[in-house]
Amino acid sequence: MAREFSASVEYGLRLSKRTSSSKGAQPEPEKMSKSAPESYLPTALMVYAVVEEPAVMYNPDVPSFQQSVHVRFDRPALIPLHMHEVCMEVDCCMDTAFVTVTSMWIVHCVKPSKRCDCRIAVPMGEQGSLLDVEVDIPGPGAGKSYHSRWVKVGDIKGTGEIPKAGDGRLLKPNLYTFNIPQVEGLSKLSIKVSWSQKLLYQEGQFCLKVPFSFPEYVIPVGKTPVSNRERIVLNLNSGIATEILYQCTSHPLKELSGKVRKGSFLYEAEVKAWSAADFNFSYTVSSREMMGGVLLRLKKEMFCLYLFPGNEETRKVFRKQVVFIIDNSESMQGAPLGSVKTAVSASLSKLNPEDSFNLISFNGETCLFSSKMEQTTDGSISKATQWLENLTAGAGTNILNPIEKGMKLLADAKGSIPLIFLITDGTAENEKGICNMMKDSMTSTGSISPRVCTFGIGPYCNHYFLQMLAQIGRGHYDCAYDADSIASRIKRLFMKVSSIILANISIHMDGIELFPSHIPDLSFENPLIAFGTYKGGFLKIFKLVAS
Repeated sequence: MAREFSASVEYGLRLSKRTSSSKGAQPEPEKMSKSAPESYLPTALMVYAVVEEPAVMYNPDVPSFQQSVHVRFDRPALIPLHMHEVCMEVDCCMDTAFVTVTSMWIVHCVKPSKRCDCRIAVPMGEQGSLLDVEVDIPGPGAGKSYHSRWVKVGDIKGTGEIPKAGDGRLLKPNLYTFNIPQVEGLSKLSIKVSWSQKLLYQEGQFCLKVPFSFPEYVIPVGKTPVSNRERIVLNLNSGIATEILYQCTSHPLKELSGKVRKGSFLYEAEVKAWSAADFNFSYTVSSREMMGGVLLRLKKEMFCLYLFPGNEETRKVFRKQVVFIIDNSESMQGAPLGSVKTAVSASLSKLNPEDSFNLISFNGETCLFSSKMEQTTDGSISKATQWLENLTAGAGTNILNPIEKGMKLLADAKGSIPLIFLITDGTAENEKGICNMMKDSMTSTGSISPRVCTFGIGPYCNHYFLQMLAQIGRGHYDCAYDADSIASRIKRLFMKVSSIILANISIHMDGIELFPSHIPDLSFENPLIAFGTYKGGFLKIFKLVAS
């Protein structure tokens, strides 16, 4: 779907050149350029006219255009609209950002007497989740207005209100699109979109990256230059009563107010060209020592527990026993398997001499690098790297067997953190049974049960299953939907758990419910942030136990 979308945008751009040419030039839209398959995917909020018939296209500056269109479309063309205003407001609280983008667009390429659908595309940042949409179209009378609403599937069954599959869809994990039907040509669309996304924690910093890079073809064109106002508001609440160091590398922010745990910032400018860079912001919680606390929301009886590792590098980390479980089924052949090999080899090189490891590959059959855990040495890593290089794809996908073998290898783990890294692009035949097996293992082995980290590849993988497995196994989940990001994201996932300094964390307090139910370990590369509910009053003093 993403490639088809990109191709339709390229098609629309070639058609729109005819409407903006002062000489009435007529490039052939049927001849597509050899651009990258997804090079026209949006990198900021975008709106497109969905043009299916050439007769609706319009440009008052080119009188000869209407008489010169004699082509027949072989696909709907997506013509980017012109943007006239944009404002982004970002509210950051600890590791979560709530983003609201308000913008105004004009259907400049369609005749006033004609109508077309308008497609809105919303690219979001890390673990983006769409929250709300409002669209206003001024017109005769009351005009038109659209807005999203939260509904339970059970409440709308049988009412005929269940949305059609084509009304909204994810083109990629963080790219959502939906249609506004039958908008008149030259109409103005006022659009407000909100979503949440995560801040990444890297080298002691919370890092935020919001898609805010607009292409040149959304800049309004005319005989006189147009000046447009661009605005970004950032409100930061770290939740922590300590000094905050911040940095913005993309847009010049002015600090409006600053307190111990809070800050407000503004960027505002008259521009001739819209922002061509994503919004990048980072902040550091300055503390040498480990620190933590609790934030309460009294009316809803909710709390947030946080622990930060501090930057004291001399603190000891846990010894590790790591088993990488690698899917080498036929669907992994080529670039995906090659990227996994690169990432696993790089992760092995990061192990300490006191750590141990093993490798398991699986398709229809299961193959072990060694019958036992291998101590980390230059020689063992060299042999493991060669074993990975010789790995080839084969038929079948049997996930349960390699997981059981990995659990068996780590059954005698003592004085260390046992870790399983499952990397796959497929689905399991008995996913519920695997989750139940993991729950039983957590109960029977207690604190020394293996931490399970999962990594999903591609759109056909059961990502929900992998998320649940990681949650049950007190580990972490990540994914990649394209081969180019597989290696970097696997390395990042490994770094999260390669420097654990506190494990088996639990709260001793009655009447609370935690999410996740098993508190994750604390590492130098991953602060602990957990949420929960409580009944009655929240104790002013409580015990947090860890090893």
